[in-house]
Amino acid sequence: MSLDDNLSGTSGMEVDDRVSALEQRLQLQEDELAVLKAALADALRRLRACEEQGAALRARGTPKGRAPPRLGTTASVCQLLKGLPTRTPLNGSGPPRRVGGYATSPSSPKKEVTSGRSSVRRYLSPERLASVRREDPRSRTTSSSSNCSAKKEGKTKEVIFSVEDGSVKHVPEGRPVPMLIPDELLPSCRLKLDWVYGYRGRDCRANLYLLPTGEIVYFVASVAVLYSVEEQRQRHYLGHNDDIKCLAIHPDMVTIATGQVAGTTKEGKPLPPHVRIWDSVSLSTLHVLGLGVFDRAVCCVGFSKSVNPHSESTPIAPKVAQRACMGATFHPTTPVLAWSKRQASLECEPGIWGTGGPERKYVLCVTFLEGGDVVTGDSGGNLYVWGKGGNRITQAVLGAHDGGVFGLCALRDGTLVSGGGRDRRVVLWGSDYSKLQEVEVPEDFGPVRTVAEGHGDTLYVGTTRNSILQGSMHTGFSLLVQGHVEELWGLATHPGQAQFVTCGQDKLVHLWSSESHQPLWSRIIEDPARSAGFHPSGSVLAVGTVTGRWLLLDTETHDLVAIHTDGNEQISVVKFSPDGAYLAVGSHDNLVYVYTVDQGGRKVSRLGKCSGHSSFITHLDWAQDSSCFVTNSGDYEILYWDPATCKQITSADAVRNMEWATATCVLGFGVFGIWSEGADGTDINAVARSHDGKLLASADDFGKVHLFSYPCCQPRALSHKYGGHSSHVTNVAFLWDDSMALTTGGKDTSVLQWRVV
Repeated sequence: MSLDDNLSGTSGMEVDDRVSALEQRLQLQEDELAVLKAALADALRRLRACEEQGAALRARGTPKGRAPPRLGTTASVCQLLKGLPTRTPLNGSGPPRRVGGYATSPSSPKKEVTSGRSSVRRYLSPERLASVRREDPRSRTTSSSSNCSAKKEGKTKEVIFSVEDGSVKHVPEGRPVPMLIPDELLPSCRLKLDWVYGYRGRDCRANLYLLPTGEIVYFVASVAVLYSVEEQRQRHYLGHNDDIKCLAIHPDMVTIATGQVAGTTKEGKPLPPHVRIWDSVSLSTLHVLGLGVFDRAVCCVGFSKSVNPHSESTPIAPKVAQRACMGATFHPTTPVLAWSKRQASLECEPGIWGTGGPERKYVLCVTFLEGGDVVTGDSGGNLYVWGKGGNRITQAVLGAHDGGVFGLCALRDGTLVSGGGRDRRVVLWGSDYSKLQEVEVPEDFGPVRTVAEGHGDTLYVGTTRNSILQGSMHTGFSLLVQGHVEELWGLATHPGQAQFVTCGQDKLVHLWSSESHQPLWSRIIEDPARSAGFHPSGSVLAVGTVTGRWLLLDTETHDLVAIHTDGNEQISVVKFSPDGAYLAVGSHDNLVYVYTVDQGGRKVSRLGKCSGHSSFITHLDWAQDSSCFVTNSGDYEILYWDPATCKQITSADAVRNMEWATATCVLGFGVFGIWSEGADGTDINAVARSHDGKLLASADDFGKVHLFSYPCCQPRALSHKYGGHSSHVTNVAFLWDDSMALTTGGKDTSVLQWRVV
């Protein structure tokens, strides 16, 4: 090969300049593509919202039996958005290939019979009765990742119900014969997830991001939430069937990855932990990765800039340490994966701390600066800078926080923000790692868990008390998303306004507005709460605790009106009579305490106690005329009571045709169709009838909400089934106008608001 005599040293410099100019031009094109993708994503999201509104308007005027006309789909826009090229580094690898089609997502879990558990009966063996009297099976401490055990649900070898298709298949001799179900036998309405209250920050990191569309994305329970703060609108990805533990955003800012713990398939078979890749615009699942790779849970995920999210991939799962892996992130310019764990190891190249250097701590968070340097924060409150491409510490900021550093965020202007645990401080560091400014998060919201950059100087802060704050280093932070921290059971809706109250083991009582989706007020009480109930006037709220004490709170001022004690066991139900003259308090000591009520609920006097149950009280309903009430107990008894005398009503004729103001008892003629074949008596935690008497919603032990027609008095009644909770659903209630239904999750600490459509 001959050399060109025309080449010289100066021409080599010209080549370097041209390469540099091409790289700058490529960067500008990539930025333009990112802006274009963001604009397309936002336009598609708005277009879908318009389609939904238009479909709802046409459905109102559509004659019965005729399907409403469908709008043109946005599939072409989705394909255009997905077809935009992804950013590829100048390493000669070329554009990533698209291989194969999109993977389909597994269906939601379906229950089947679990061995060793009895069916619902009105009588029990002496051994079973003794065990039920000793312990409340509804309070068992099952983990949220394993409580959705497989069970049988509305399916036998000869009959298969499909509510979604409106059909039933009779299977004589193994041959399915489909038959259409009349509309009047199906629930007249459906539920659509409208809002998710809460955020999972207590045990998760790096799970809060801002999308180019202006939505912030995070998760709680098994729902990934895309929240537009400006429009006060949420969208939800519901592909998971158990707790989501981690989240990552692809460099295209459209594709999202979320990882979950072990769950169950639709057929009731164990589903191992896995990662779901999904489109944030269409909310469709693109891939399911890692099935059979992980054992318990996927706790951290990260995208490489050279990965095509639409191609099939083989997951790589190197073993990095015996201890827990806290986070994983790719280098922004090179395909090197950095693992954040004990001893700050990088893959195959352990970080070198040096002799006589700092004591090794747990590395809790990691971030890459624009220049390629790596910054880590550890459990000792220190920040360490690792030079680009190296594995040695180039700079240290010792004592940056008092306690662990849980969150790091590199800002667009080259500065760095860190979030502390014990000191609850958010600190802004300059490019030379000098402290510029700091803000302390209020104690009520807990330590900082993660920090994300928003538009302008806006920052979003996720905390360990399951809250998200919004603000800046100059103005401070205010509450954006409020959540409970521990197991949640108490739920009650206001009798005449779009408000509801929740309370739980975290000793917090929140009064929410279902319209603004914010707490109107919050109060900390002395004991963990278990139940709640409004006075018919709505001015007073009763809250039952696990210690036998119950409180009366003023709903306007949230001041304490009175405090009473009945026994020393938990108060499972507190409910005022429809006329406001009585208050019934059901306890785990097998008694119901009855009080007379005066002054709009602000003055109560004990009238007596109802004794007759042989196990703890679980549910209670008043008659429409307040002349009596009915109770359920832990050993599946149904007893009726006269509140004036506190005596049991033994005459069946006296209560046979009674009209009940509510239907929250899980045992009774109007609700016995909610029980599937082979169900255990503790499988359903709560039911609620709509105020118009047409619908019945149930909350079960498997993370599902069912919607039935009322009365539900046919065996194995047909229902619509909805997921979203990742643990046992503990309570359900309808708003006063039946426009919304509310459900609470136990271990997942979430509150889901469903629109009745």
